[in-house]
Amino acid sequence: MKVIAKIKTDFSTKFGIPRQSGLVEELKGEIVFEPEFRNEQALRGLDGFSHIWLLWKFNTDNREWSPTVRPPKLGGNTRMGVFATRSPFRPNSIGLSCVRLEEIKKTEQGNVLIVSGADLMDGTEIVDIKPYVPYADCHTDALSGFSKAQTDKLNVSFGDELLEKIPENKRTAIIRVLELDPRPSYQNEPERVYGFGFAGFEIKFKVNENELTVVSVE
Repeated sequence: MKVIAKIKTDFSTKFGIPRQSGLVEELKGEIVFEPEFRNEQALRGLDGFSHIWLLWKFNTDNREWSPTVRPPKLGGNTRMGVFATRSPFRPNSIGLSCVRLEEIKKTEQGNVLIVSGADLMDGTEIVDIKPYVPYADCHTDALSGFSKAQTDKLNVSFGDELLEKIPENKRTAIIRVLELDPRPSYQNEPERVYGFGFAGFEIKFKVNENELTVVSVE
């Protein structure tokens, strides 16, 4: 498969990225096509769709696939079949995300797709883009198995001085990301400091029960 584009996002590491696409609509991304695919005709009609599917490549550091994996949803201790999960350690390391298409923007690098709700690390390689078609793609009676929707959110305490370090147009997004609890579900150490890269900053935080406290923004 050919890489057709790469996405620019605020996440420099895997840790901290929402576990599914669309959970944080405030997260923006820019899809920049490779020179071979910077052809306006390839995007003809795409502006009529509100959402698109992204097929992309996991960076799995050449680790081999496993027939069973430990989903974070189940605490990291219960094994499930790889095809019942969205684990990156698959026979073919392909990810699938549904994002909102905000704009098709003309730039010096050709037409760039501005999207929201992406769950991809900065620089992720995209191998295909397809339109989301509600009448075929939306199944209101679908079952979600063991992957239940996350309803509980953490209370985030940022502190005015720390929050002001983050650009104003990215503050809501980082709060939404933290509310979803970036930690692996099997880790619950109140004094442990976690950190991840976001928008050029290193965000460090602690979690005690349902209270998340940001301790530094560097």
